[in-house]
Amino acid sequence: MSRVIDGKPAAVRTALVCLLAEGHLLIEDVPGVGKTMLARALAASVDATVRRIQFTPDLLPGDVTGVSVYNQVDREFEFKPGAIFAHIVIADEINRASPKTQSALLEAMEERQVTVDGVSRALENPFLVVATQNPLEMEGTYALPEAQRDRFMMRISMGYPDATSEALMLRQRESVNPLDDLVPVVDADGVRALIATARAVHVSPAVEEYAVALARATREHPEIRLGASPRATLQLVRAAKVWAALDGREFVIPDDVAMLVEPVFAHRLIVARGTTSARSRSAADTISAALRGIVGTVRVPLATR
Repeated sequence: MSRVIDGKPAAVRTALVCLLAEGHLLIEDVPGVGKTMLARALAASVDATVRRIQFTPDLLPGDVTGVSVYNQVDREFEFKPGAIFAHIVIADEINRASPKTQSALLEAMEERQVTVDGVSRALENPFLVVATQNPLEMEGTYALPEAQRDRFMMRISMGYPDATSEALMLRQRESVNPLDDLVPVVDADGVRALIATARAVHVSPAVEEYAVALARATREHPEIRLGASPRATLQLVRAAKVWAALDGREFVIPDDVAMLVEPVFAHRLIVARGTTSARSRSAADTISAALRGIVGTVRVPLATR
């Protein structure tokens, strides 16, 4: 993936963490900075089924989940699977679709199944949704509801590349698509094995209490109206286990948890109305500052013999 996404090792690692922690990833930024390229690079690196959904205002929920079609030959309804039936689903520009279509992903992302005409159908394993979205200030976008945002384990922003990476991109991609040379390095069975390895990483009670304390601090912060949900706490610990495994450890340390607080919590929080900082800064800046303050003030558990 790093061969395609120049100068963004944190974004690449975050995408890998989401895959192995059985979460979903939301990539938010302005057009043209590599959001879809990151999603496609991850998909191309895994030998598994991949589907891409271009979200548009006229996209229907059935286009995502599937529909039942009447078969005149057999005289019965036949289910036609939607694009959600894949190991990796790229939901491109998810906030350009209507809220009704966005909600079609809720059950799939949380329960890893879809229900059509009263029949529930299991999705693939592993299953990962990588969604991209443009900032809400841009024309033709719909805000993701709180319930939808809470389904995403992490949200990241790509940001503009540095000058060196951008110049390298101009030289390398003038006539060649870097995705063409990307070959899978693991298959679905291999991903499942890696997920099982990450699940086995040990989390001490003290580290669990640290994660809970961080989540509770967001609910009690004067500048935050809606704090992190219990689902967010659970996903923070799951992501920290993968982060530790990627560092070659069989146990989680507090730094693993603290490193992931912002990408796991930030998109779930809502700024309180009328705060001084909310008036002088954007909501995103206010939340980032609040989370940095929380990480700096919540007591870190000490190692014991």
